[in-house]
Order: sequence, then structure tokens, then C-alpha cells
Amino acid sequence: MTTTRPEFDTELFKKGAAIRREVLGANFVKKSDAANVDDLMVPLRKLITESCWGDVWSRPGLDRKTRSFVNLGMLIGLNRPHELRLHLRGAINNGITVAEIQEVILQSAIYCGAPAALDAMKAAREIIAEMKQERNASS
Repeated sequence: MTTTRPEFDTELFKKGAAIRREVLGANFVKKSDAANVDDLMVPLRKLITESCWGDVWSRPGLDRKTRSFVNLGMLIGLNRPHELRLHLRGAINNGITVAEIQEVILQSAIYCGAPAALDAMKAAREIIAEMKQERNASS
């Protein structure tokens, strides 16, 4: 995350940006920010980075892997495919296995419905393949 904007020059923002890079991957965050952070988006990016990543994700009550499990379930249930893709990437980076992702999706099929689970499975397949391709390209 670029900190050249004065709005981003706070300790909480810097802390949140670091956690976001660790969870989602530095290259992913760099590309995402380059494509999505403009003058209109700055206040929302600041709010999300400070509140979500800097405050909530840094709390000691849950480890990152557990937070990722929680996010996957909520995002599947809320039918938020864009954010689900983002947090599938984070879940894998936080140590959740493909088998565990599959179990979360199966569980969601019962509580959220088959359409939500089917959309989640499609997103998972895409992200798993994308991350595998990225690993192969960097090795």
C-alpha cells in the first residue's frame, strides 16, 4: 500500500497495511491498490485498512487461521464473491488447506444453500488454480 497520501500516514494505517500484505500477499495487494485506489476510494481504503486490518485482524483473541475460517463462512453466507475470492487467498496464506476449504463450503451448503456453496466452490477452484500458477511462475 502506498503511503504517499497524507491520509495514509497514521500508525494504525501502516499496521493495517502490513497485516493486509501478510494475509493477502504483497504482490496481490500492490496490484489491487494500483487498480483500485483513487481519490474516490481513499476514505474507504483508509477506514478498511485501519479498522479491519489494523484493529480487528491484530486482536489477540483469534489467530489468523481462525479469522480466515470465520470470514469464509460469513462471505459465503452473505454471497460476497469478490471478497470471498480475496479471503480464500488469505485463508490459504494463513494455513487453511484445500480440504478444509472444501469442508467450509460443504458446511455452508447446508446452512446457506446449494447456490451459495456452488458459487463458493467455483471461486475456490479459481483462486486455488491462480495461486498454484503464481507459485509455479515464481519458482
